[in-house]
Amino acid sequence: MTGISKASRSSLVDQVAGQMEALIDSGKWPVGERIPTEMELVDEFDVSRNTLREAVRALVHAGLLQSRQGSGTYVSSSSVLEAAIRKRVDRADVLETLEVRHALEREAARLAAIRRSGENLDEMRALLSECRAAMESGDGRAYLAADAALHKAVVRASHNSVLVDLYGHLADPLAASIRNILDASSDENIQYQYHDTLIDAIAGRNPDRAMAAVNEYITQFKQTQIQQ
Repeated sequence: MTGISKASRSSLVDQVAGQMEALIDSGKWPVGERIPTEMELVDEFDVSRNTLREAVRALVHAGLLQSRQGSGTYVSSSSVLEAAIRKRVDRADVLETLEVRHALEREAARLAAIRRSGENLDEMRALLSECRAAMESGDGRAYLAADAALHKAVVRASHNSVLVDLYGHLADPLAASIRNILDASSDENIQYQYHDTLIDAIAGRNPDRAMAAVNEYITQFKQTQIQQ
């Protein structure tokens, strides 16, 4: 492990926590991976065990790290913003999550229809084909993965970096909301019937039609949720 600067003696806990947060934010400590051992970090930061433990506890409390008994400490979120959003979404019900999806995906679709590139369109069409193939083969897991990737591709096609980051932080909870709804639905068409319309609208640079497609599939999801 290299590139970590030594902490000064003032506000050591805050400095160590800040440097650890920077390693997470930069991707040097990826989400899901175990961070170095306590002894390794003590040596790298040149601080006491107590200082390091306090810094780790602060990041655990912030939602960036997760301690697992007998296994170590793992990165659980890529940023403080993601951790905060995840905590809030975890407390929301599915209908509230769908309302957030509606707002974000409708604006993303509008912007994508205006700003999408040829490369964006190729990616969306390829993912749409994956969705269709997975559904036709009855592979629910593959469908959900392709569906989530398709929605992310539409958001990327908006070319709004803040929207892309915000949606990225919500991706897992949003995917869970889709999975819960599809599990409760007996209508397979709900899963992809509006995707063709959405991608065609983006391809044709028709923002109103793109937003209407989002309105349609979110409305269908909401109705399924209400009927549960």
